[in-house]
Parts: sequence; C-alpha cells; structure tokens
Amino acid sequence: MLSYALRRIGLMVPSIIGIIVITFILTRVLPGDPALMITGEQALPEFVDKVRQQYGFDQPLLVQLWEYVKQLARGDLGFAWHTGHSVASDFVTRFPATLELTLAGMALALIVAVPLGILAATKQNSIFDHIARVLSFFGSAMPIFWLGLLLISLFYAKLGWLPAPVGRISGGINPPTHVTGLYVVDSLLSWDMIALKDSLLHLLMPAFCLSMGTMAIVTKMIRASMLEVIRQDFMRTARAKGLSRTAVIYKHGLINALIPTLTVVGLQFGYLLGGAVITETIFVWPGVGNYVTESILSADYAPIQAMTLISAVLYGVVNLLVELLYGVLDPRVRYE
Repeated sequence: MLSYALRRIGLMVPSIIGIIVITFILTRVLPGDPALMITGEQALPEFVDKVRQQYGFDQPLLVQLWEYVKQLARGDLGFAWHTGHSVASDFVTRFPATLELTLAGMALALIVAVPLGILAATKQNSIFDHIARVLSFFGSAMPIFWLGLLLISLFYAKLGWLPAPVGRISGGINPPTHVTGLYVVDSLLSWDMIALKDSLLHLLMPAFCLSMGTMAIVTKMIRASMLEVIRQDFMRTARAKGLSRTAVIYKHGLINALIPTLTVVGLQFGYLLGGAVITETIFVWPGVGNYVTESILSADYAPIQAMTLISAVLYGVVNLLVELLYGVLDPRVRYE
C-alpha cells in the first residue's frame, strides 16, 4: 500500500505542474491592468509604469512564469496587494472558515443522503423512494446562487428565523476562544454556548446551500448501489441463515454499497471546495472563496493562483485517501 501511495503521489506532480501553468496563463488574460488597480485610475502614467516594473508585469510571460515557479519552490505563495498581506497569512486566517463550511456541507449531505438512499432502495416505490427521486432532481438542477438567494429571502427576510447572512457570527457576540479556527468546534471546546448557537445559525443556510448538489448525487448513488447489492446471492444467504432484515441491510449490504459511493464522496469534496467560492460570496462568508472573489475583482493574481493550486493538491490527497480506504472496507482490493 505504501509503494502504491508513493506512486500515486508521484503521478500527481505532472498534474500540479499543468495546473500551475494553465492557471498562470489564465490569470494573465483576465480583464483589467493590475498595475492600474494598485495605483488607482487617477495615477500618473509614469507612476503606473513604475509599479508595473516593480511587480514584473512588464516582463515577457515566460519570464513571469519562471519567476513564479521559483517563488513557489521557496514556499512563497506571493503577496496580495489588495489586502496588504502575504497570501499565506491571508489563507491561514481565512481557510478555517472555508473548511468549516465545507465539512458542514459534506456532513449535512451524508446525514440526509445515506439514510434516504437506503430507504429508497429497500422500500421501492414508497414515499421515501419518491422523496429521494424529487430531491435528486431538485439538487442536481438547482443553481447554487439561486438557491442561496431563495434561502436568504425566505428564512431571513420573510420569516426572520435565521440571522443576517453576513459573516460567521453576529456583531454583538464575541467569537469563541481561538483553538482550531472552526467556530463550532472552538465554541464546544471553550463551552461557549452563546457563540455555539449563533455560529450554528449562521452556518445553517450556507451549509445547506452548498450541500444540495452533493446530497442529490450521493442519494442516487446509495440507492443504485443498494439495489444492486440487495439482489446479490450473499444477501439471500444471510437472510436464509436467520439474520434479521436490519442486520442484513446495514451489516452486509451497506458496507458493500458504500464502496463505490466513496469515489463519489471524494470527488464531491473537491466540488464543495470549488462551490464554496459562490456560496461564500452570496452569504459574505469570510473564507478563502470570498477572498478569491475579491482578488478577481481586484485583478490580484497571486491569491487566485494559490487557491487553484491548494484546491488541486487537496483534491488529489482526498482522492488518494479514498482509494486507500477501499483496502480497509474491502480486503479483496489489491494495490499494484
């Protein structure tokens, strides 16, 4: 397994190099002059040219790419001029918010999708099966930005059940003592129930909005996998041995149905990281996604390139962990 993991990590290197090159080129064709954005539209042309030379924007594209690669080799993600901080420090500050939102979205999707998919498969053509089909269609077809605006309009503007969709906690409440950067976890660790309640209320809408697509896909996958497993001979054998229907479904059927679903979950984790950009912008969530949106509007290259690179690495690592988990769930899997 170790040698397989090392080979898979080695195969990730060409992909990461390709992502670095493609992202670098795409950021350079974004509309807007970054030197003009830094100096302001009223700046003298001489001053704009000086800033352009200072940041190397006047250099040929290949020279800029080579300098960027050397910068990455030193572990330097660059400087975000629109915040006045290094990209690394901005990411350290904002990434816990994105991670909390992504984990909450994934957890919410799995909590709903797995039981609903099992019920839909074991009770075909029942109300649960119809709910699963409607949810799958609704979640797959619903744009994130439209769903987010609908949730804000209903639960905040009309009903007033949830707080204003701005930030991770209300302005009148102190954030919990910083331990992990995840407000829900830190509130539990410091036993701050006021911050816990308020941070959960702020997290609910964006997490639900982010989870809908994943919820739909995982529900369909669990249902299809369970239907296939239920028809297998070993399931009938287990029932013939006198095991209860619940034990057969959850002890034998679910484990086998989860194996192909793991691939989908791993892929969806990467999707959630990407989808967080839209969700964070709608809910003014102070995470990396909102930070990248601000960087795009400011024509600030470094944060965009760093976000793409980090997302690609996390995506590859998660999928590698999923592949290794196959060996834990299914002893028949061999790594060659």
